[in-house]
Amino acid sequence: MAIGAPQPPVLLIAGPTASGKSALALAAAEQIKGVIVNADSAQLYRDLHILSAAPTAAEQVRAEHRLYGVREGAESCSAADWAAMARPEIADIHNQGRVPVLVGGTGLYLRTLLEGIAPVPPIDPAIRRAVRTASTTENCARLTGLDPAAAARIKAADTTRIARALEVVLSTGRTLNDWQAQRAGGIGDEIELRPLILLPPRKWLYQRCDDRLTQMIDAGAVAEVEALLARGLDPNLPVMRAIGVREIAAYLRGAVTLDEAIAAAQQATRRYAKRQYTWFANQPPPDWPRFREALDIANLGDALALLQPTG
Repeated sequence: MAIGAPQPPVLLIAGPTASGKSALALAAAEQIKGVIVNADSAQLYRDLHILSAAPTAAEQVRAEHRLYGVREGAESCSAADWAAMARPEIADIHNQGRVPVLVGGTGLYLRTLLEGIAPVPPIDPAIRRAVRTASTTENCARLTGLDPAAAARIKAADTTRIARALEVVLSTGRTLNDWQAQRAGGIGDEIELRPLILLPPRKWLYQRCDDRLTQMIDAGAVAEVEALLARGLDPNLPVMRAIGVREIAAYLRGAVTLDEAIAAAQQATRRYAKRQYTWFANQPPPDWPRFREALDIANLGDALALLQPTG
């Protein structure tokens, strides 16, 4: 890029599930002839079109969408994997003279794309196996001795992060925090980022979660899960752990009624939305605009205005 050349813009719309991100992204893309780029881990999978609330055929006619339904359910997708897919898509959109509109609720994906990833070497398989098969109590105790700062920072109930921090220090001799100080590959310094975080009233958000789950059932979510289960995939794969899959699977096994499965999936969705809400309220930079109203047609313009350049 030439010295003094303006940086290419990227719109970013993030927030908890059911907060209105997709509707706002579609309106923004139509307004600027932009291209919507998915930053939601569940919507990557073609197996979960209904349960992930992926864009409808009509919505995809209104604006171009990328990275939706592009991943096979038998494959996992890390934040680094997604960032590696998103970077060339964003570059291609810019090369076309258009504006990418990033939209999603997977905060780690967005952080990895913008800030880069720590260059942690591959973990020794034997060490990973030993850590992943040990009890949480054992892992917490070992982490306290090897990386007390991480042990104090990570909640004991967060078994995945505890295991990750422990396997890194055991395999590399350095703490995960040390590696993360050397992040590389982020595009944050190469673009003009125009972010917006949606944080609507919680009562409204949770009701939206409940209503949308019911709509998913009406749209064929049970058949979607039935087809997914028929593939016999590893139950630990991300696609198998998506919200709604386990709950509907229990119904298909005859363990619960459909109403009970719906109620359980609604509760799981609300809990997920609560965790996302907390993350997006506190983790992104404080100067990123937060839109705290219930998004509807009456205030859509107000939200779109926050995505405009401030200079």
